[in-house]
Amino acid sequence: MKLRDQLIGAWKLHSYVEIPVDGSESFYPMGEQPMGIIMYTPDGYMSAQLMKPEGRKNFAINDFYKGTLEEYKAAGSTYVAYTGPFKVNEEKRTLTHSMFISLFPNWMGQTQPRVVSLEGDVLTLGTETPISSQGKTVNSKLIWHRAKPE
Repeated sequence: MKLRDQLIGAWKLHSYVEIPVDGSESFYPMGEQPMGIIMYTPDGYMSAQLMKPEGRKNFAINDFYKGTLEEYKAAGSTYVAYTGPFKVNEEKRTLTHSMFISLFPNWMGQTQPRVVSLEGDVLTLGTETPISSQGKTVNSKLIWHRAKPE
């Protein structure tokens, strides 16, 4: 079965770890029990939403557009979201995500390669080259489990 066909569907985030290239201790930017969903559609789009569930506070006013700067900053620092087309190179078994929309403006218009491993209902995605995270140069590793309807 083709890698692209195996990716189609929804996946729940199981773990997300950043591994510094300098050999220092790994860390969990979304906590040790992150929440997230990544979806791949048959027509070639993907969407990823990741969240650190601990410590998220409701806005004082129940209106998304009336939050304070501090509320937006706190919410944005515990959430990652992007969506756009994805492509698979079946020969090389590689995957790219193109950011058509992103909560992090710096990613808008980027295409990012991913290291991909798929074994049964476990999908592992990682950065192909190191990125900056919390002031360190790291490789990211995210483990997803196929989402099952409840």
